[in-house]
Amino acid sequence: MIYIYNDFAGTHSTALAAAYHLKQLPQSERKLTSEEILNVQFFNKLSNNDFGKLLFHGTDKNGNSVYTIGRKRDKLVVPALKEISLLFLEKFHVNEKVIFSNTSPTVPLTMSLGGLFSRKLHIDIIGVPLLVIGAKHSCDTIYRLVQNTIQVGNSSFNEKVIILENEGYRV
Repeated sequence: MIYIYNDFAGTHSTALAAAYHLKQLPQSERKLTSEEILNVQFFNKLSNNDFGKLLFHGTDKNGNSVYTIGRKRDKLVVPALKEISLLFLEKFHVNEKVIFSNTSPTVPLTMSLGGLFSRKLHIDIIGVPLLVIGAKHSCDTIYRLVQNTIQVGNSSFNEKVIILENEGYRV
């Protein structure tokens, strides 16, 4: 199975989701510390050149690959990736399931503003604290979203490619 967490930038909520998925963060709904957040691979470390790239985070305990992607505002990226995934799965007779999980609903305003200040305007002195506040505010929601994503992946859906919009996880 392949899990792909996606959102606007691919460097905040998706990085946290991948870290939860790979058990690199505590497996509970408790608030993360600033250090735990800032030590997550790719958290607030990507640039504009990384938009649209599938970034490999690791393999989970069941041998499933975990990726993230920043799709900007383009709502067509994930549907296009779904179609190309279906094409490759069919053409190469691969018996694999691909799960796209949207982490955008978990992003609070403080995280969005932090990303703007830090990544876009390069004002880390304002952006990074806002990102940490936003991550602390949403980490329990991101944790639950990841648990649901894994559950859907392990379910008996016959679909080869599943897109989870996760609207029920708004903070």
